[in-house]
Amino acid sequence: MTDSPIIWRPNGDYLTSRVADFAQKNSIDPEDWRSLIQKSTDDIEWFWNSFVSFAGMQWSKPYHTLLDQSKGLAWTDWFIGGETNIAYNCLDWHVVDDDSATTVNQSTRQRVGASHLALIWENESGQSKRLSYGELNILSGKIAALLKHLGVGRGDAVGIYMPMIPEVLAILFGCFKLGAVAVPVFSGFGAEPLANRMQDAQAKVIFTADGGKRRGKLLEIKKDVDQMRNSVPSLKHIVVVKYCENKVDWFDNKPNDIWFDDAISNLMPFSTSYDLPSEHPCLYLYTSGTTGKPKGTIHTHAGALAQIAKELGLVFDVQKSDRFFWLTDIGWMMGPWEMIGVTYWGGTLVMYDGAPDYPYTDNIWRFIAEYRINTLGVSPTAIRILRAESDHLMSHHDFSSIKYLGSTGEAWDEENYMWCFNKIGSGHCPIMNISGGTELIGCLLTPLPTMPLPACSLGSKGLAMDVDVYDETTGSLTDAIGHLVLKQPAPSLTRGFLGDSQRYLDTYFSRFKNIWYHGDWAKQTADGYWFLYGRSDDTIKISGKRIGPGEIESALIGHSAVKEAAAIGVPDKIKGEVLVCFVVLNRDVLANAQLKDNIVASIVTKIGAIGRPKDLYFVSSLPKTRSGKIVRGAIRKKYLGEEIIDTSSIENPETLQAIAKNIIK
Repeated sequence: MTDSPIIWRPNGDYLTSRVADFAQKNSIDPEDWRSLIQKSTDDIEWFWNSFVSFAGMQWSKPYHTLLDQSKGLAWTDWFIGGETNIAYNCLDWHVVDDDSATTVNQSTRQRVGASHLALIWENESGQSKRLSYGELNILSGKIAALLKHLGVGRGDAVGIYMPMIPEVLAILFGCFKLGAVAVPVFSGFGAEPLANRMQDAQAKVIFTADGGKRRGKLLEIKKDVDQMRNSVPSLKHIVVVKYCENKVDWFDNKPNDIWFDDAISNLMPFSTSYDLPSEHPCLYLYTSGTTGKPKGTIHTHAGALAQIAKELGLVFDVQKSDRFFWLTDIGWMMGPWEMIGVTYWGGTLVMYDGAPDYPYTDNIWRFIAEYRINTLGVSPTAIRILRAESDHLMSHHDFSSIKYLGSTGEAWDEENYMWCFNKIGSGHCPIMNISGGTELIGCLLTPLPTMPLPACSLGSKGLAMDVDVYDETTGSLTDAIGHLVLKQPAPSLTRGFLGDSQRYLDTYFSRFKNIWYHGDWAKQTADGYWFLYGRSDDTIKISGKRIGPGEIESALIGHSAVKEAAAIGVPDKIKGEVLVCFVVLNRDVLANAQLKDNIVASIVTKIGAIGRPKDLYFVSSLPKTRSGKIVRGAIRKKYLGEEIIDTSSIENPETLQAIAKNIIK
């Protein structure tokens, strides 16, 4: 009997999903998920060799050695001697009859053909577009040809500062085709953070658009590029997509402006560079920089592809008939992650540009029903907002197409988790609650379709991800909260930080020797299920007792009046730290002193006296990253009057001013 109450049990098609097929082909009972995970983490070489063969990864030159750990976990090389290309695997292979590629063994992966639908796109204005695999491959080839014409070569960086429009997908794969390194940046950042990233990457070309739109408002993103154009010495050309048809300033001097459509109109598609070494970089992804200089993580063609193919193929079971939609952005790792993974397996990617609750509060529900989405990915924050705004409208929409619900970015509270499970998934779809990070463009913890799930659980270790929970003295813990660590390498781990190897080592390897310290609080229960409790660097220590902000926030959200919450620890001469909380109330709930006392009392009832905050403030909204993570570090700094070096990763930095002034009490 399990110690964790099970709310979902696999049945029907879930028990015959691709991960079940993989287990069976390796003589493991398809329903024995524990044995599969254990074998994969005990013998990572067996798993990765078996998986890349099973998944049909294409190589122009097969690798001769899986990995080399001679320099330690931090600097492991993978698929040594191999040559490949993400774009070939995801596009060319599906549409081109080419037998020059090889696999380690035979695979069941099938080509979908040039006419198969690769992309469905819509924006908040109602514009829509579709691209087949053949059309996407040709457009990406033309972009690769343009980059080559502009002097971009293998290993050169190319910035992508754009709304979530179809051209973004083609530009990403165009970079891969040529062997250039894509550097996607969230288009809401502004000129200074954009310049910091382009300088760090030494970008030669940047793609942008004349504008973007959010809640009907024009976002003049080319102005951000214009402001930073002369501060990036490496930058030679700026390619502009016409999207909003707004007037923009135009520059003919270096770096010069180029209209996208004009530039590619007469170009012949570039043939994919299929001889890239396995360790050739494909992406520089920048982590959130709320407390310091953003960190450029480095990802490779073979490593990123193997990890992403595993997760989209074995965790989400993407099939060629599936339509996959994650509410994300190209500047967050989930953007490239879904673009690579869905096309690898021949599915149809669904993209949306705009706010999910605009122009109507139930817009996202209409979108899911209209396009018959099979996998829906959201963050807990998005669910809390959408629930508050449009719960009463959900019955008007049909969610019967959904097979999987995806979630990442932060810890769940049980009330909203169960609402998502029951209202969107109708109680019959698993919530694939995954967790990893930009630093590995993938996951440390994932469920599997063949695994029963308790509420709010992340399932178990990811396949071949040898994670553990450590205390301060490197002792392994069970049924207790500790530090989430990785004890063996994975192919998608960043190859350091761009230009700053020491900072990389200090960040992930200084706490435990030759062990990756991820910075999350986690717990593995005695029956093998995993849960997260927030960032360990957010931990609050009151009178010598440690408590995670997630536990406090869960108690706050459990109050019927509270929509969102953030908890921080601030210095105190007597207790070391004391608790300060910030609360966003549900619509039509009025803030007053009696409600404040009532909420505080409810925390103490649930947590005990340690949970009593020094103060609690009502605020209109909380600062978050684009991925929906509450930036507690920035809240704490602003509350204490300290300098915040970089707010570029915060989608709504104006909320920090309200916190500083305590304007709504």
